[in-house]
Amino acid sequence: MSATNPILDFAFGKIDRDLAFVMGCFRQVLQEQGETELAEHLPWSAGDSMAGETQRLAKGTANLRDRDVQALSIAFQLLNMVEENAATQARRLRESQHGVLEESGLWGGNLKAIAKAGFTGAEVAAALASIRVEPVLTAHPTEAKRSTVLEQHRQLYLLLVKRENQMWTPAEQDEISAEFTVGLERLWRTGEIRLSKPDIAAERRGALRYLREVFPDVITRIDARLQTAWREVGFDPALIADVRQLPKVTFGTWVGGDRDGHPLVTAKVTYESLHDLRRSALALHAGNLRRLAEKLSLTESLQTPPAALAAAIGARAAALGEAGARALARNPFEPWRQFVNLMLARLPDAGDLPASESTRYARPQELADDLRLLRASLIELGAGRIAVGEIDPLLRSVELFGFHLAVLDIRQNSAVHEKALSQLLTAAGIAAADWPSWSEKERLALLDTELRTPRPLAHPEANLGAEASMVLDCLRVVASHRSAHGRDGLGALIVSMTRSLSDLLTVFVIAREAGLVQQVADPAHGDGLASEFPVVPLFETIGDLEGSADIMRAYLSHPVTRRSLALQSKAVGGVPTQQIMLGYSDSCKDGGIFASQWNLQRAQAALSALGRELGVRLRFFHGRGGTVSRGAGPTNRFLEALPHGSLTGDLRLTEQGETIAQKFANQLTATFNLEQLVATTTATTLHQRGDAPDFSDVYPVLARFAERSRATYESLLAADGFITYFSEATPIDVLEHAAIGSRPSRRSGKRTLADLRAIPWVFSWNQSRHYLPGWFGIGTALEDIHREDPKGFALLVARTAQWPFLRYALSNIESNIASVDDGLMSDYAALVKDETVRTQIGGRIADEYRRTKRMLELVFGGTTLTVRRPRLVQTLAQRDSSLRKLHAHQIATLRRWRAARAASDPGAEAILQSLLLSVNAIASGLRTTG
Repeated sequence: MSATNPILDFAFGKIDRDLAFVMGCFRQVLQEQGETELAEHLPWSAGDSMAGETQRLAKGTANLRDRDVQALSIAFQLLNMVEENAATQARRLRESQHGVLEESGLWGGNLKAIAKAGFTGAEVAAALASIRVEPVLTAHPTEAKRSTVLEQHRQLYLLLVKRENQMWTPAEQDEISAEFTVGLERLWRTGEIRLSKPDIAAERRGALRYLREVFPDVITRIDARLQTAWREVGFDPALIADVRQLPKVTFGTWVGGDRDGHPLVTAKVTYESLHDLRRSALALHAGNLRRLAEKLSLTESLQTPPAALAAAIGARAAALGEAGARALARNPFEPWRQFVNLMLARLPDAGDLPASESTRYARPQELADDLRLLRASLIELGAGRIAVGEIDPLLRSVELFGFHLAVLDIRQNSAVHEKALSQLLTAAGIAAADWPSWSEKERLALLDTELRTPRPLAHPEANLGAEASMVLDCLRVVASHRSAHGRDGLGALIVSMTRSLSDLLTVFVIAREAGLVQQVADPAHGDGLASEFPVVPLFETIGDLEGSADIMRAYLSHPVTRRSLALQSKAVGGVPTQQIMLGYSDSCKDGGIFASQWNLQRAQAALSALGRELGVRLRFFHGRGGTVSRGAGPTNRFLEALPHGSLTGDLRLTEQGETIAQKFANQLTATFNLEQLVATTTATTLHQRGDAPDFSDVYPVLARFAERSRATYESLLAADGFITYFSEATPIDVLEHAAIGSRPSRRSGKRTLADLRAIPWVFSWNQSRHYLPGWFGIGTALEDIHREDPKGFALLVARTAQWPFLRYALSNIESNIASVDDGLMSDYAALVKDETVRTQIGGRIADEYRRTKRMLELVFGGTTLTVRRPRLVQTLAQRDSSLRKLHAHQIATLRRWRAARAASDPGAEAILQSLLLSVNAIASGLRTTG
């Protein structure tokens, strides 16, 4: 513990106290179930959460029963809850003792820094209105827990928080403890692993729960916290009194739209996803209106309704006929309630087709207009407090969630588009069966010709190939939804593995077949075709990132792009904005962690400069995963590390797999994470409007760092025996049998490293405690610079302390290194049968680990992690002994399973279930999957 940080001491002490409570409850459950020995061997006994743990579960660590593994898995899940609650309560304590302005990363700390930098309240208010942040929920298969288990975790967490209230009597505290113990027994009796892969409908239900039940309330909370911090910093509250002045926090989803290597995402699935999103949004608003009607019990006998409200009630009731009469009859003499009843009657059904003569709301703006009329009537009465407290949250909800809840992106691989276009051209009588082998010049010549005419290539009833039919069926669903409900709810057409201009222009030609492009008159860029849907490149590999600026220069200069941007900006009343998605996972898998980070940094800087040159606002979409190897890291540090000028206040970023539950399952944690995202986006956007700090002197050193680390990383992957080592020293074969997501682990099913997705790649290295993608090559590169260019190394050290990007990148790498265990790496390496491969590859990895650890200590001035990162050290130490037992068990079970499979033993399936349980338990202990 730190004697100089009382808040940290409080958090550590709270972890110990709460662990004693939850493990006591768990021990009681096990004893009652007859598991007396297991209960006695649970980790973290009361009052001895660190020292005594090493003595427990000591017997048979390589041959644990499934129930032992499940017990440790639940113990880790309880520890995770305790740590989450301790972090929340520590923040609350800090805010109580020091004030809201002292909480860095949130509204208070950010507004204080903005004001200190000289920005006025009016300048900040103007910036707030332009902020647009959009988290995008994906169904990437990294969530190892069943949805029913996640819900039970949530209920247990709520009980843990409930204990924080000091008002409970001892008897009431006992009741809470009893309820917690009941929940634990339920969790103990619930299966830990999925027996079958979740289908897309289940994944969609999971995403909808957050979108409908979590985020609306969280946005209300962060709005209130903004207004509190705004007053505390001394800005005029009137500047942000209108909810339209607040940042736009909207949401996206890929569930039902991401078809990159996912054959189960059919056109029917996309239709169902769009329908369910719309239905859920309308249910959200209906529930809000019903609660509002309960609260607006103002009677006309005590106040006269304003004329505008009375007139609107009469007009709406007359238009609705019988439904209007029922709405009035429900609450006689209470006109405000009557008006809300009429609003409820005007809500459309999920499948309604808007029509000009319809009495129902065709667009969410009509609902917002009625809410504003209601608000104005309350203001006129002098009931401003009621108007702000009851109407403003609903206005905000309608503004942000509309009738669509979240936008659905459509993602497809450029290789699939290639095949689809080839089939369309062939159907049109154009000899293009070999389209994938055409040169870029030949492709562009044909595409430019096609994009000069609205004429489709194929008749709607034409018999097309599999890829063309699949792509067109999906886009026709999008077109049909657009015709029925407008553009709201429809996101971007994202092209994964974008490697050329033709990859993007191909989408326009295919979209034309589905009716998603239109002929427009554009005096600035010439009349012709344009798309109202953004066509978005996804640059994933290091090579793609390096070429991204050249591709985007050609793309943003193309007439069809310029017309499309003009059409899209006209629809939203904004400036031309091009979205660009950046892939963190594949670039790291491709060339290692620092080469990935450096090339992402340089690509964003080059693209931002290009956008300014061409007069196009760029909206970067960051495809971050849940681990350092896939772009994870503290959100506020990530935003602060972005290249100067790249953050325009408009960004998207993915929330994937297990990070969704970790960040948003519980309201206080969700509020913290979303507030941190929006507040730091606002502050960083404002700071980036100033002069850019110049760190260009270290660029040559970092270029060398990236090049050398990448070469070291790539040479390992290309080394003889590496694939054998990876296949045998990690549980990759187990993970490919795990039912943790509906999407396959390989893009096309080929048994190659290139075809393997980044998630199982990272997941398997993490399980075996190598964490290899997040650090390998770093030590060699730093050592070379230190030896051959001491001045350059000294400059790198100095800039690490000064430059947020470099500090963020190296701190994340250090976090990965801290999670590596060289002893366990050696234990997993022992699974490799070929001694030469085991010695050469395993030895090479171990040497690089020691080198990287040593060099990072030099970069950070020789201080230990215990001094600089006490919370990280405590978190790892708390888990160490129990994790070792699980790893030993997994290694022994892997040997048995592989031997059984090799012998075609029918018992292999039962062993696999034990292995999958160990995967879940270790993932719970590490708090990470892939």
